Amino acid sequence: MAGKFNSVLTKLNFNEAYTHLTDVLSSQAFTNMEGLNGDIPFHICPFEPSLQSQVNLLVKQVSNYLTDAQVKTLEVNLYDIVVEILKEEGDWEWLLENESTMTKQELKEEIQGIIDTKTVLIPAIVKKMSEIDFDILIITGVGEVYPYIRSSNLLENLQIKAKDKPTLMFYPGQYKHSVEKGTSLILFGTLEDDKYYRAFNILDRAI
Repeated sequence: MAGKFNSVLTKLNFNEAYTHLTDVLSSQAFTNMEGLNGDIPFHICPFEPSLQSQVNLLVKQVSNYLTDAQVKTLEVNLYDIVVEILKEEGDWEWLLENESTMTKQELKEEIQGIIDTKTVLIPAIVKKMSEIDFDILIITGVGEVYPYIRSSNLLENLQIKAKDKPTLMFYPGQYKHSVEKGTSLILFGTLEDDKYYRAFNILDRAI
């Protein structure tokens, strides 16, 4: 099955994705974190960015299947949680009012100044994890929060707090391995989002 995907979800193999993901994620081997050789239970599902709307639906369908299969999921949408934090801090309305007067760089610096990944975003995610019993953590909304949140930075900080349950991040881009550059997250297929080597490609996982 894994060979059909060539390590990235595309229009050509999209129809097989539901079956592959539900089979893998509902297996005891996955939820029990078997076969990781002691590594962090982080997984990436890379997909072509043009498929974002279809992937959003796919995530809902997979989550519904897992619920019926008695596998509990917790979805953390990064965009939603960033908006929640900005509203809690009282900055959301101010940003909406002043966004048009700022350059992209100024807006980026403003948001990053409020939502530091290590000290603000990670604790917010950990709080959500503590509020619900779950078997698999699903992270979405990666493309919507770029460049304010870097996926590699998020995973580096999250791996300290989220190692007791498997995590799956849906990633609009590629997760590439090469001898020259090592292992890299490449957002939207063109922007290298820094090196991160501790995750497994869920599409390569055999059933």
